[in-house]
Amino acid sequence: MRYLFLLLMLGITSSLLAQDSTNVYKKRVLDVVEVDFLSSFYMQDGENAAVTGGIGTESLQDVTGGIVIAIPLGANGVLSIDGGVSAYTSASSSNVNPFDGDQPADAFVASSGESKSDVWNSGSISYSHSSKDRNEVWSLNAAIASEYDYQSYGVGGSFSKLFNQKNTEVSIKANAFFDSWKFYYPREFRKKFKLSSYDITGNPNYTNRFNELSGQQRNSYNVGLGFSQILSRNIQASLAADFVLQQGLLSTPFQRVYFGDVEDTFAENFHLADDIEQLPNTRFKTAIGGRLHIYLNEFLSIRSFYRYYTDDWGIQSNTASIEIPIKLFLGRITLYPSYRFYNQSAANYFKPYNEHLSSDTYYTSDYDLSAYQANQFGFGISYTDVLSQHSIWRIGFKSVDLKFYRYDRNSTLYYNMATIGVKFVIE
Repeated sequence: MRYLFLLLMLGITSSLLAQDSTNVYKKRVLDVVEVDFLSSFYMQDGENAAVTGGIGTESLQDVTGGIVIAIPLGANGVLSIDGGVSAYTSASSSNVNPFDGDQPADAFVASSGESKSDVWNSGSISYSHSSKDRNEVWSLNAAIASEYDYQSYGVGGSFSKLFNQKNTEVSIKANAFFDSWKFYYPREFRKKFKLSSYDITGNPNYTNRFNELSGQQRNSYNVGLGFSQILSRNIQASLAADFVLQQGLLSTPFQRVYFGDVEDTFAENFHLADDIEQLPNTRFKTAIGGRLHIYLNEFLSIRSFYRYYTDDWGIQSNTASIEIPIKLFLGRITLYPSYRFYNQSAANYFKPYNEHLSSDTYYTSDYDLSAYQANQFGFGISYTDVLSQHSIWRIGFKSVDLKFYRYDRNSTLYYNMATIGVKFVIE
């Protein structure tokens, strides 16, 4: 879930007029430099940790900070620079090595060792360019992210075309990500682990079928198609389709699996694993969805969304959401109540704790791949300064956004997340 924690958004607006070489005035894509400061706090808990084979604490806390800078380059271009840092403490990941704490190892108790926390760093840069008539926009982007055992590099681009007096838009985007793992195995699979150092119950002749992984790479390729249409003065609809191919190491090296047909062995209070998660080295995903935005009046509008997802691992899912922006005080304050529903079927390779068989080829007890349904309720408030044209030392305040989300899954996982975003303009 932890990659789910960053909520970094870029808002691009246009306002003033600029003169081109033909002495015809036109709107610039972006008139001044815009700077967004973003932060979030995330807290989750549950009892189905993948690190401990589908049982155990999922407690995690994450604090994220980020900055997004949008810089106008001439009348038609925008350069965007995005950087973020996420620091988390996880009771689940702490049990990669449950034996380095100051109390007996237990899947439901966090260890105090080095794997209990990590820092995730990310950065990206993009450039978008609009044609003079604003009917075509193309962009290029590059990104990098890293943490203790993982690195990712990405490149991509997009192109969109507007027709029918800008009432119709079609778009295509493509991205590629190249990831690599630093293998970090559960403690019982490391060469320096000595069974005789612990109090053993169950099978005293503990064995496992663990073999070290060979390939460290995971590559992901994404192509997306979009279509948007203004249906009337008050209604806009859009459709989108995304296709993703992943190749390489798709399992997580430190997630345990237990076999129901193998005698259990416990060291202290901790069940020693039979293997790590094993999954196919390819995965193809397809998602098709649509949005419908309805403007009711100057105070109220409705934003709805639906998406259907399927992949060749056997997962099918449905996502539906609704958000109702409510404008108050001459549009300076906007309220954002929202609701999101999600359900999915289980992957072919998922089984709960201790239910896989040693004869299986692929196996996982990661509940993100299980069958479940979830509800998310959200509420946000946004304040826009109507005096944002006034500045101090060329810096003007533009807006502030506060949002809160509550998520509940019908297994045991839940989370609370609060975000804040503050936007400034630099003349």
